Amino acid sequence: MSSSRWHTRRNCICRIETGWSRQRRKRWSFRSCQLSAISSRYCEEKRSSSMAFVFNFPDVGEGIHEGTVVEWLVAEGDIVAEDQPLLKVETDKAIVELPSPKAGTVLKMHFAAGDLIHVGDALIVIGEAGESVADSGEAQTAQVEESESVMAPPAPDAGRPVAPGMGEKHRRPLATPKTRVLARTLGVDLSGVIGTGSGGRITDDDVERASRGEVASAPSPELPVSVDGIANVTVTADGPVERVALTHLRKVIAGAMQSSKQISAHVTHVEEADASALMVAYRDLKPQIEAEHGVKFSVLPFFIKALVQCLKDFPIFNASVDEDAGELILKKYYNIGIAVDTPQGLIVPVIKDADTKDMIQLARELSDLAVRARERRLALDEMRGGSCTITNIGPLGGVFATPIINQPELAILGLHKIEQRPVVRDGQIVIREMMYLSISFDHRWIDGAQGARFMTAFSRLISNPNLLFARL
Repeated sequence: MSSSRWHTRRNCICRIETGWSRQRRKRWSFRSCQLSAISSRYCEEKRSSSMAFVFNFPDVGEGIHEGTVVEWLVAEGDIVAEDQPLLKVETDKAIVELPSPKAGTVLKMHFAAGDLIHVGDALIVIGEAGESVADSGEAQTAQVEESESVMAPPAPDAGRPVAPGMGEKHRRPLATPKTRVLARTLGVDLSGVIGTGSGGRITDDDVERASRGEVASAPSPELPVSVDGIANVTVTADGPVERVALTHLRKVIAGAMQSSKQISAHVTHVEEADASALMVAYRDLKPQIEAEHGVKFSVLPFFIKALVQCLKDFPIFNASVDEDAGELILKKYYNIGIAVDTPQGLIVPVIKDADTKDMIQLARELSDLAVRARERRLALDEMRGGSCTITNIGPLGGVFATPIINQPELAILGLHKIEQRPVVRDGQIVIREMMYLSISFDHRWIDGAQGARFMTAFSRLISNPNLLFARL
């Protein structure tokens, strides 16, 4: 039998048989070191488990990189349980509650309601009552990074400023693109420049003065006055104005709309439909469904069913495009987005697998999603994965609209008001319940003739609901 010896390597004890081959000794030594390192790290975690824990803003998915603190649900000194909601954050998609990753006492809270936060920013410090944040917070943060805790998201980019404390906000200096180019050319940091333009905007002159080392005096602020009992109104040279801060959601909507118009070659096709027979069926079903199933029943489930049938017949409208791969992605699922008008702005929840649901299921889900959308209680998963979107503009009036495509989809269907109008049928003027339908599609991938055929087929289903019921 071969003799053995014990070998110490990098703080671990590895048993190595002297009769082993060099390759076997090397492999055993490496694996033993790995096991020892894991054990050492586990012990280190156990030793530091009482240290304060710094909870950072996690990556909540969907490419979301920032959010706005809506409300804190705890206060400094509170005792919190694991998974207890700590705060509400408004993201690009929804208002989400962030739960506590561990139990303990709230030692310190960063940021206030209304502050902008980025993924990786420190939000709150949790530890034991009486524990010093200064003594333990930094050590625990390092320990969390070393143990690769799944609760801690990646650290923010080194180039981004460290998160400010409570009450401070991330503010990008106001300046035009031209002024920013000038600042880069002259090597001027705009964050240290006092803007003398309207609303504190940094001008070219401000940048040039800063490059010469001159400091501009801050402009006299516009004094808030009360005009006809309206608060927060300022008087300018042109007259009284009121400045209202843009919400995070409004800025997200603005970016999405502008981006969609720049990405897609929008074209809108408008068709007319005789909805008289559909409205007769709707009025017959509504009281029965609401009485038997206790759900609010609208005409929208009819349109969802008709849309799904047309998407099956014209799959290009239920698709997206991977331009990098040069491929058209024809989706074999039918997830229908429903544009909902809320006091905060437009939100689009998604009815998943609409082709598998009957009228009653669709009505129940529509009602539930609409209520929770207006209350900003939708989960992120309920607002993603759509394949085609419906926007129902009819209740708001107007003749017809040209909706903007919800990226990365290729089409969006617009529904407009149903009203009695005189039309000619068999040489006679009769009163029918008519409506306009519109579809905006990406003309890069969908030809105009395809759009016309799609809307003709859709109008035919709406005008002849028996055809729709026959295919359900």
